[in-house]
Amino acid sequence: MSIALPVRILPHGEGLALPAYQTADSAGLDLVAAVEAEMVLQPGERALVPTGLAIALPSGYEAQIRPRSGLAFKHGLTVLNSPGTVDADYRGEVKVLMINLGQEPFAVKRGERIAQMVVAPVTQIAWQPVADLDETARGAGGFGSTGTATGTAGT
Repeated sequence: MSIALPVRILPHGEGLALPAYQTADSAGLDLVAAVEAEMVLQPGERALVPTGLAIALPSGYEAQIRPRSGLAFKHGLTVLNSPGTVDADYRGEVKVLMINLGQEPFAVKRGERIAQMVVAPVTQIAWQPVADLDETARGAGGFGSTGTATGTAGT
């Protein structure tokens, strides 16, 4: 399935490739950095990295901004608010909130693939206040209540 997605290339994004799927079955498009000059993130430092793009998602859709696994594994660079959400009614520049969790400074270069964008349908809810919720085997257990070993709930 594919949808048409209007995109406006901002002046600092001119000359950069549009986000692209890297394989036929990729879920995410790779976003690239639209920095004018190299942006160095020191260990523990965070920054908004521009993409040079503004998009017009259709009503009923969102875009999620997610880390690239290779950058996270090799350099400790990740998306801080992962996944970041771009709402259908937002028309500003898509920016990526990155943080360097690695031990070394990381230089973000112009045109470098920095994050993934996944476009997906959204379901909005209508609250239904009730006195009690239906019972389940798990109940109110959370934060480790199902255990860590396979097939051994609670251990």
